[in-house]
Amino acid sequence: MNPPHLVLQLQGAGFQTREGRALLEPIDAVVQPGECVAVVGPNGAGKSTLLKLLGARLAPTRGTVRLLGHDLADWPASGRARHVALLSQTESVEGGLRVRDYVAFGRVPHQHSASRAEHEAAVAAALHTCAVQGMADRPLGTLSGGERQRVHLARALAQQPTLLLLDEPTNHLDLAARADLLALVRSLGLTVVAALHELGLVPGFATRAWVLKGGRLVADDVPARALDPARVASVFGMELVHTRHPRHGGTLWSFERAAA
Repeated sequence: MNPPHLVLQLQGAGFQTREGRALLEPIDAVVQPGECVAVVGPNGAGKSTLLKLLGARLAPTRGTVRLLGHDLADWPASGRARHVALLSQTESVEGGLRVRDYVAFGRVPHQHSASRAEHEAAVAAALHTCAVQGMADRPLGTLSGGERQRVHLARALAQQPTLLLLDEPTNHLDLAARADLLALVRSLGLTVVAALHELGLVPGFATRAWVLKGGRLVADDVPARALDPARVASVFGMELVHTRHPRHGGTLWSFERAAA
């Protein structure tokens, strides 16, 4: 059994198709409370498969995924939903639904264990945290992409999860909306595992990075070490360039196509 302070533990967890094709080779890794883990890798590296294992959308064909010390497969669906919230890259909902009503869907796992006042307070807190309380009565179809993604996050927060899973949540957002969304998530103090497509977003967001290549976990470390220049070149075929910010002196990361 994993130590009780761990939120997640992967013990040789892997997944292969019925045809025997390995989408994810066995992985051993842990997630501590309050960590923000970025999962990165080229297309087809296994990022979405890994997120599905962590969210019990898929069952590992090898090994186990443990949540709060217990095999995730042993959790009833209602119990998992009280602890794990998933924000996917495509959330398809009825455009005429009001923001407030959509966010309230996050309370479904708690419908028999909380009072009406507690439900209303959780929804109000989620709307406020994501700065969407002013649009609570608007239909979802009237929102911009960035607004809609913050509403999706509010629905996930209304679940009051122990673990927040994000599957490429910044897809289709502009640069400012991407940075704002991840800054908001980082500020929550939640335990987060996020599959990210853009490497440049990782240093400002993640406390740790898991780097996948061909279904294998090839690095599990703080971003500066997990995404060192040699690994960025070998995994992504990109050149990592560090420069000093001219105003505050911090390190800027930029990625360029590696020279042939």
